[in-house]
Amino acid sequence: MDKILSVSSEIGTLKRLLVHSPDSGLGKVVPSKAQDWLFEDIVHLDTIRKDEYDYYTKVLLYFLDPEKIKGRLNTVDAVEANRDFYKPESKHFFRSDKVIELQWLLADILEDRETRAKLVASVCAVENCTWEIENGLQHCNPVELAKTFVSGTDDRKDLLFPPIPNFIFTRDLGIVIKDHVLLNKPAKKARTREALLMKYIFFHHPLFRDYQDKVIEIPDSHHGFLLPKEDEERKITLEGGDIMVVSDKHLLVGVSERTNSEAAVRITNVMFEKGLMDKVTIIRIPRKRDYMHIDTIFTQVKRDVWVMLGNFSRNAVRNRDGSSIEKIMELKKEEKIRILQFHKKCPDNPVAFDTLEDLLVDISCNDLGCEHETRFIYSGNNEFPYNAREQWTDSCNLLALKEGVVLGYDRNDKTTEAFKNAGFSIVHVKDLLQQFESGELEPSAVRDTLVLMPSAELSRARGGFHCMSLPLWRETLGV
Repeated sequence: MDKILSVSSEIGTLKRLLVHSPDSGLGKVVPSKAQDWLFEDIVHLDTIRKDEYDYYTKVLLYFLDPEKIKGRLNTVDAVEANRDFYKPESKHFFRSDKVIELQWLLADILEDRETRAKLVASVCAVENCTWEIENGLQHCNPVELAKTFVSGTDDRKDLLFPPIPNFIFTRDLGIVIKDHVLLNKPAKKARTREALLMKYIFFHHPLFRDYQDKVIEIPDSHHGFLLPKEDEERKITLEGGDIMVVSDKHLLVGVSERTNSEAAVRITNVMFEKGLMDKVTIIRIPRKRDYMHIDTIFTQVKRDVWVMLGNFSRNAVRNRDGSSIEKIMELKKEEKIRILQFHKKCPDNPVAFDTLEDLLVDISCNDLGCEHETRFIYSGNNEFPYNAREQWTDSCNLLALKEGVVLGYDRNDKTTEAFKNAGFSIVHVKDLLQQFESGELEPSAVRDTLVLMPSAELSRARGGFHCMSLPLWRETLGV
C-alpha cells in the first residue's frame, strides 16, 4: 500500500499532498474586512479559479496522478469540464488520492452523524451562531455542509458566518514531520475555524486512521489563559510556513509574525522527546508582515541550491557590519536575524550561525552530503528595488515537485532571470502541459526547471505554492 505520511525533506519527489481550491469565500472579502481576514487586496475569484489555480491543479495531477488528467485537456468534453475543474463539489473535479482536496475530506467525515453533530456544534460555538442556524446545519447534506463550513455560505446563498479565505494556504494548517503531523495554533483569530476543521479531519478521516497516535498538538502553557496581556508571547502560536523538514534528522523552526518563541521551544522539546529529530534550528526573523513566515524568505530548490532574499546573505550582513556609525544607528532591530541550532545530545549548548547563508550551506554539506559549493538564487536577482518587490510577490516561496523542479509565479521577472543565469530551464505551465498532453515530454524527464505559473490574482493573496501545499508524502532523498 502507498504511504500516507512520510516527509523527510523539502525536495524529495512529491507523491501525495493536501490542497484546497479557491472557494467562493475568496469572492466575499470586502475592503473593510480585508485586513482582519489577513488579505492585503481584493482578488478576482473567477480569474484565480479558472486562469491560475486551475493550472496548479493540472500540473500537480500530471506529476502525481497522471491517469486522472492525461488525454483529457484537448478533448471535446474538456471545454465543459474545464468550466468546473476548479470546483471541488463538481462532477468534473478529478478526485485524486494523490492530489487531495481538503473539502472532499471534510465532506467524507461529515457523513458520520456523530462527527457531524460535534463539528456543527463546535463551529457554531466559535462563530456565535443562533440555535436556528445550528439546527439547520445539522440537517444539511455532507457536501453542502463542507462547502458552508469553508465559504460561510449555505445552499440558499445566505452568508451565515465569515468565510475562511486563507484555507487555500494548506501548509499553515499543519505539517508532516516524517510520519507524524504537527497541527497548527494560528496567531490570528481569522484562522481559528481552519484549525478546528483540520483537527477534525486528521482525527476522524479514515485516510489517517493509522496515525491517530502520531498527531502532535502543542498545548498552551499551564494556566496560560491567566496570563496578563503583556505576557501573551507565552501563549503558543504556530503556523506550518515556519516549519521545514530539511532532512530526516534536522528540523527548522521559524520565529516570526505568526509563530512565537514559546512554540519554537516546545516544538524542539517534542522533537527530541519523541526521537524524531537529532537537531532543531530556530530561526528568528523580523516580526513584520513583509516576511510573515520563514518560507517567504527562503526555500530549497536542490540539495545544493536555495532561493532566498538577499537581505539575509553574507554580503548584506558584512556590509551592515562595516557601515559607519551613522548607518548602524539607522538599522532597525527588527531587520536582524538570529539563528540557534539545538542538538539532542547537548540541548543546553546551542550553536549560533551568523547568517542564513551559513546555515543553508551547513545543511547542504553536513545534512545532505554535498561536496561542492552551495549556490544561492536571490530574489529579484538581488537588485534593488526588485528584490523587495518580488519577495513580496513570493519569489522565495517555491514548491519543489521533485529535486530541481519548482513552481513559481510568472510575474517575478528578475528572479526568473536569476534562475536562468543559474542554468535552470524556464517554461510556462501552459506550454509544459501541452508538451505532456501531446506526449512530447514526460514529467519524469523534467530536470532543473522553474515552471512559471500565472499569478496576477493569486499573488495578491500573499502566498506562493509552498504555502498552498501540505505535502503528506515525499520520496526519501538519498544522501
